[in-house]
Amino acid sequence: MGNACWELYCLEHHIQPGGTMLSTKTLGSRDDSFDTFFTETDSGKHVPRVVFVDLKPVVIDGVRTGTYRKLFHPDQLVSGKEDAANNYARGHYTVGKEMIDVVMEQIRKATDQCSDLQSFLIFHTFGGGTGSGFTSLLMEWLSIEYGKKFKLEFVVHSLSPTPVSTAVVEPYNSSPEHSGYVFMMDTFDICNRHLGIKRPTYSNLSQLIGQVVSSITASLCFNGALNVDLADFQTSLVLYPRIHFPLVTYSPIISAEKAYHEQLSVPQITSACFEPCNQMVKCDPRHGKYMACCMLYRGDVVAKDVTAAIATVKIKRTIQFVDWCPTGFKVGVNYQPPTMVPGGDLARVQRAVCMLSNTTAIVEAWSRLNHKFDLMFAKRAFVHWYVGEGMEEGDFSEARENLASLERDYEDVAMDFVEEEEGSGGY
Repeated sequence: MGNACWELYCLEHHIQPGGTMLSTKTLGSRDDSFDTFFTETDSGKHVPRVVFVDLKPVVIDGVRTGTYRKLFHPDQLVSGKEDAANNYARGHYTVGKEMIDVVMEQIRKATDQCSDLQSFLIFHTFGGGTGSGFTSLLMEWLSIEYGKKFKLEFVVHSLSPTPVSTAVVEPYNSSPEHSGYVFMMDTFDICNRHLGIKRPTYSNLSQLIGQVVSSITASLCFNGALNVDLADFQTSLVLYPRIHFPLVTYSPIISAEKAYHEQLSVPQITSACFEPCNQMVKCDPRHGKYMACCMLYRGDVVAKDVTAAIATVKIKRTIQFVDWCPTGFKVGVNYQPPTMVPGGDLARVQRAVCMLSNTTAIVEAWSRLNHKFDLMFAKRAFVHWYVGEGMEEGDFSEARENLASLERDYEDVAMDFVEEEEGSGGY
């Protein structure tokens, strides 16, 4: 996933795999938009502001020997010698603790080179031992050292029943402990349905996630009519402290073969964002209500078209918003059109939109996770592997109660809406 995102960032900023930028003669003018994600050295090389971490060497070795091996500083690629073996406890309590000091040192070096550190973007999975256990430990340390900085997590999750799931114990590992603002993504069905890829690889899935991340961060790099700061996500989307899991939708997701036959106007891509088939989490928004939406447009988009498209969405009966938040929409418009990876799955388009929404419908995903957790924990299946790595059985009960509390929080908010409607519907 990191490889896919940095490949896209390099293409957006005209940076070669070796770290050099195309000359100003080629580009036509000096471009400083790279400063957000890259540091320029005295020799003119552009080094990403990133730290890759894995407890086993295999994945990081793929970066060390890949196309972009000369792009990254060698110290930024941190790998251990022992795998977490899909075990949250190994990633958090034993193997992970041996690496956390090295990782934090590299993060400090990266942040010291920032003139205005705004936030951390963390890419990980919910299901694996490193992605869950070590990331939880890392988030705990980041909260201590950088408490006031925003932490946006882009998570490949296991809340949907997809064939990409690689571990039986994913329900145990998927506790959102110490999490920041979490954007959960599962792009398997989207690649299958919209792009016609029967058996998507991790590269197919990651390229789509890269487009989402690029849309969310575009306003940090490029000019626009209505730029959205990362701090705006917290203010606009997180209505209650524990309900910080926005639903992510992206449009258009279309292959080159189909793009020539589609208009892909602003109203069309806006309406598509409210279709369940374009969502990164499997849930039916018609079973809940939207509390807030952040629409991030990029490319050939004007404010007038956006206003008209949103007005059309608001009057649709299948799309329901809460009554007590009349505004409901935060809009960003960026002039930079989406950049496509050569030979990639997505068609080159003139405009796109990424929607981040806080909806009560996402409780369906947490309910599925809790059900899977209960099935295994009722038999105490696999628990001994976690206890042997430093966890206690009581930690499972505490994690389950935390998930149940999160589910209740969503249900309570949804229940308030139902009661309000029933109370106002008297004779």
